[in-house]
Amino acid sequence: MYAFRKPFAAATFSGYTFLGMDYKILLIIIQAIGYTASKFIGIRFVTELKPEKRIQTLLVLILISWIALFLFAMVPAPYNIIFFLANGLPLGLIWGIVFSFLEGRRYTEILGAMMASSFIFASGIVKSAGRMLIEQLKITEFWMPFFAGLLFIPLLLVGIFMLQKIPARTDEDEQYRTKRMPMNKEDRNKFFRTFAPGIILSILIYVGLTIIRDLRDNFAVELWTDLGFTNIPALLSLTEVPIGLSVLLIIGLMMLIKNNSIAFFTNQMIIFSGGILLLTCTLLFMQHLISPISWIILMGFSMYLPYISFHVMFYERWIALFKYKSNIGYLMYISDAFGYLGSTVVLCCKGAGFTTNNWTNFFCNAGIAIGILIVVSSLVSSCYFYQKQKKLYLNNVPFD
Repeated sequence: MYAFRKPFAAATFSGYTFLGMDYKILLIIIQAIGYTASKFIGIRFVTELKPEKRIQTLLVLILISWIALFLFAMVPAPYNIIFFLANGLPLGLIWGIVFSFLEGRRYTEILGAMMASSFIFASGIVKSAGRMLIEQLKITEFWMPFFAGLLFIPLLLVGIFMLQKIPARTDEDEQYRTKRMPMNKEDRNKFFRTFAPGIILSILIYVGLTIIRDLRDNFAVELWTDLGFTNIPALLSLTEVPIGLSVLLIIGLMMLIKNNSIAFFTNQMIIFSGGILLLTCTLLFMQHLISPISWIILMGFSMYLPYISFHVMFYERWIALFKYKSNIGYLMYISDAFGYLGSTVVLCCKGAGFTTNNWTNFFCNAGIAIGILIVVSSLVSSCYFYQKQKKLYLNNVPFD
């Protein structure tokens, strides 16, 4: 999926503007609008999707996004920007469909960690592939996204074939992690009423994480350039390797924690620690106490660890702890919807010139603000869920 979404970020599209805005920022905003819209659609679409429709839906969604990249290359700039809306719209539904194969299992953490490593590895890999297509094969920046997708189609088909081979959940899985099932509108409303403060706090944290992740991901080339580095294709991949391996190891080890209460509140500590590290490493960099490469790696680790924790563990153990028959799709897509909405608003403000900071200063300011947001919200969230568990779960008051 990343091969159809992210390679264009490796291009600069220098010299192109539209409506007074930088063309690349405009492309990112347009794609993000489509991606954000798909997350709101996914609150219903993914949570209600029947298992037998998953594979067919995946193939259709990817095909739509690839056709949009073809039309983007065919139509002259700047009129081709509309096709990035069509590209982002189907791709936002992919994660929830794929993860629906993995959730609710005793080994969801390790399976999810392997899948979620795509957030780290895949983005750098496909952008490196995009740069190589431009620099070595001399493919234009407008055709590069289409051909980058073509490169990864064989891997896509292998992945979808392997998804079909995943066995059904066992009775033991349901005993440990609670039965997972589609949720209609009434189910979703009931879930929100039951956990409203926790959902709102989780969304606040997730919005902050999505903003810093998207900024770092979409403008990595500009940030490295602003910091004075030139060997960008190698940096885009190599800096993500230690982050990906560290996050994969930590999240995979969470599978060893059988007690859902301990695992859930350990997740809260991970999110809190991520906020502290993001704040600390940014302040150290601003004081010239750590190098730019160290800052980029630490910023990526402090952001990706809690971000992937949400996708793989936090919501998984939330449902298991409170024994609520539901699915992760609802929690994930309501968070994603507002997360990408927040990210799009920030991109629009940056593109419209509301801030004149260079990329380094812009990232520093974002790191400080979002670090504070995560620290405060995670502390309040932990207190809320502790009281919720004490009042309802430990007193054997049924949720569903």
